[in-house]
Amino acid sequence: MARTYRPLDGVLLFDKPLEISSNDALQKVRRLFQAEKAGHTGTLDPLATGLLPICFGEATKFSSALLDADKTYRALLRLGQTTSTGDAEGEITAEHPVEAGQAEVDAVLARFRGETQQLPPMHSALKHQGKPLYEYIRKGETIERELRNVVIHELVLNSFSGNEMDITVRCSKGTYIRTLAEDIGAALGCGAHLIGLRRTAIAHFDLRDGYNWQQLEAMTGAERDACVLPLDSLMPDTPKLQLDAVQIKRLAQGQRLGLDTGFPDGKVCLYGPQGFIGTGLLLGRRLAPERLLSEVAKQAAKLAVS
Repeated sequence: MARTYRPLDGVLLFDKPLEISSNDALQKVRRLFQAEKAGHTGTLDPLATGLLPICFGEATKFSSALLDADKTYRALLRLGQTTSTGDAEGEITAEHPVEAGQAEVDAVLARFRGETQQLPPMHSALKHQGKPLYEYIRKGETIERELRNVVIHELVLNSFSGNEMDITVRCSKGTYIRTLAEDIGAALGCGAHLIGLRRTAIAHFDLRDGYNWQQLEAMTGAERDACVLPLDSLMPDTPKLQLDAVQIKRLAQGQRLGLDTGFPDGKVCLYGPQGFIGTGLLLGRRLAPERLLSEVAKQAAKLAVS
C-alpha cells in the first residue's frame, strides 16, 4: 500500500540517536509524520547524538537562522591517544602518558575560551570544489585548508579523571568539537580525541524540549502533531508586525509599504488576521517582503487576476 504524504508546517526538536546519519534520521521522522517536505538544520555525525531540529514544509524557508546560531555540546575526550580522524572512528596514531593535573587542565581550557582559530579536519563535510573533504581523504588525498576564526563562548569542565575529560562547550557556527578535543590534547602534551558528543542546544532551542524516536513512535498521530512547534518559533526575538488584508495583498504582489513602526531596520515577523504569514525587511519607513508563506502568495496571485 502506497504511503500517503500530507502538507505539514513547523519544527520538531528531534533527539538523534547514535550511529545514524542526520539525513537518515530526517527521512525516518518524515515518514513517521507523513510529511510532504522536510529538512534538517545543523548536521550531526553518526557518532554524535542530540538536538537535530527537523523543519517541515514552510519551516524550511525560515530555518537559515539556525545554521548561523550558537550551538551547545557535551563532549567526552579520551586523553593520551590521537586518532586518524580525531574521534573514536579512526585508528590510534599515537599514545602518550597523561601527566596533567587539575591546575594544568584549568589553565589550558582557559586558553581556548573566546576567539580562537581552528584548522577544519579532513574528515568533515566542508566542501572543496563541490565535494566534501571526507571524500578526498578516503582516496588518500589531503587538501590544504585555511585556519578559521571561531568563538568558544563557554567551556566548562564537568569532570576530569585519569584519561577522560567531560566538557560542555557553547560555540559559534563553524566550530569543530573534534578539532577542539585534539587542540586541547596537544596543549596538554598528551594528545586527545573525541569519544562522545551530544548536542544539547541550538540558539534558543533546548534538547530538554525534544523527543526521541521511541517516544514519537509510541504516540498517536495527534500526539505527534502536537509536538511540532509553529513556524515563528524559529525567530522568537524578531520584532512582530501586524498587518491588515490590504497591506498583505500589496506585499504579496511585491510592493513596499510605507510604515512608521518604531522598529529598528532589519527583519520582522509578519502577521495577518489568521496568524504568521512570513518575514519582511524594514529599511527606514519602508517595509519590503522577504519570505512569505506559499498560501499567501497564491492568494495574492488569484486576487491579481480576478
